[in-house]
Amino acid sequence: MIQKLQAPISVLLSSNHKTREVAPKKILFDGREYLIEKVGLHHTFRIGRTLFHVFSAASRDTFFRLVLNTDTLLWTVEEIHDGETG
Repeated sequence: MIQKLQAPISVLLSSNHKTREVAPKKILFDGREYLIEKVGLHHTFRIGRTLFHVFSAASRDTFFRLVLNTDTLLWTVEEIHDGETG
């Protein structure tokens, strides 16, 4: 089931200067730690002067849409999917 929300999260991020890649590796949401096993799409958008980075990421059995606000450097989770329908 897909759940839409706007909740603050903590993110452990990996940055590689040689490949110029940045990716979330672990998130802390709702008192639980999720190890990110795969990062899918990444895109950016702006609202006014604020740039946002959006990552589609998956842990073992949960999919996330993660958003980084580059003005505040704070992360939010906007969507969670547990893989089940209904």
